[in-house]
Amino acid sequence: MTTSYDVRFWEVRRNQSSKRPSYEARWRVGGKPKSKTFRTKTLAENFMSDLRQAAKVGEPFDIATGLPVSMLTAKASGPTFLDFAQSYVLGRWRASAARTRETDVYGLLSLIPALVADLPGRPADPDMREVLRTHLLLPEDRREELPRRLLPVRSWLEKASLPLADLQEPRVLRMALDAISVTFDGKDAAPNTVRRKREVLHHLLELAVEHKELPVNPLHAVKWTPPKARDTVDPRTVVNPEQARALLDAVCKVGRTRGGRLHGMFACMYYAALRPEEAAGLRRQNCHLPEQGWGLLVVEKARPQAAKRWTNSGETHDSRGLKHRARGETREIPIPPVLVAILRAHLDRYGTASDGRLFCTSKGRPFSSSAYSAVWQQARRLALTPEQVASPLAARPYDLRHAAVSLWLNAGVPAPEVAKRAGHSVDVLLRVYAKCLDGQQARANRKIAEALEE
Repeated sequence: MTTSYDVRFWEVRRNQSSKRPSYEARWRVGGKPKSKTFRTKTLAENFMSDLRQAAKVGEPFDIATGLPVSMLTAKASGPTFLDFAQSYVLGRWRASAARTRETDVYGLLSLIPALVADLPGRPADPDMREVLRTHLLLPEDRREELPRRLLPVRSWLEKASLPLADLQEPRVLRMALDAISVTFDGKDAAPNTVRRKREVLHHLLELAVEHKELPVNPLHAVKWTPPKARDTVDPRTVVNPEQARALLDAVCKVGRTRGGRLHGMFACMYYAALRPEEAAGLRRQNCHLPEQGWGLLVVEKARPQAAKRWTNSGETHDSRGLKHRARGETREIPIPPVLVAILRAHLDRYGTASDGRLFCTSKGRPFSSSAYSAVWQQARRLALTPEQVASPLAARPYDLRHAAVSLWLNAGVPAPEVAKRAGHSVDVLLRVYAKCLDGQQARANRKIAEALEE
């Protein structure tokens, strides 16, 4: 380390090159100019005050970093990024759903291998991800025993991980942002994937500020524009009622019994706008199925699928409350006679699982997402033309829910009622399904024309 006592300071100034307000602390060490950007003027002035105090007591400054030796020592004594990432995951584990745990770790699989020092013997990236996914980023009682070949990988990661405080440097933070912008194969990542990984990084840094490991969240000071993520339903995916009926009929023809067992589940997604995990959690006690007229579903549980390492039960499906709802809250959905008839026929033919669930395999197990997705793709090939099969039309089972909500809105059902049945807020509903509201432009044109004629 090369130090100097030749230190000079300038006033904090507004950063004119940034659209978002930020302020630049400026000083010089050994003739070399230094600067650091902060979100507020107060933070920048506080930082400058610390530097001036160090210079006032005669402390040497490191020429490379521009910091007094005492601040370098404090910086080096903090946690590494790997250390803090582990505490971040474990701190959120108990209150998080299995898919949230998986998302947190998935984001960190990109970040941790990128935020390392250039030490000799860097392991292959797939080996580092395997160690992180199966060992370092899990609670101790869930960790797999590492094979001997991966023990050096763990040791290297623990030694090479950069100090968390290094993320205050724009260069290091941009390394993190670059890492979340690409797939593990180095290709451009999907916008929604980048958004989710950035959220993980943002939450981790906010926690670091809360724990006083960082003075501010450095993400706020970096100019970086994420790729535009689509948050509306693509109208090309939405089937009309005739196409929906053809697809549901085709489901029954897939396989010896699998298609028949899944027919009611897919029907619930279309006629009641259930999410797949809500349909998977539907039990007999949740269904009011009269012999005539409309019925009622009382949705109270969801069974999302995740790898066993993420679930509380150690099984692939955890029983959870409803999405965006308080614990124990339910959602009532009136269902048309056609769905009532489908569910009554399903119960007569297949009965229920031991816990009352309607949709299960012949052995009483829940269907995996890969199993029901495979059935859906076969049904598409049976019911649609080759051109439609190659298109986004009903490409996923979830698109049946999109078709249901779009149908209700276009039928004139008030948005608050649609939102209540679908389990959305009204503002999210209208934003997500804005492009699926057919005929709105023609109605608006008629109203404008009538007003002009008055």
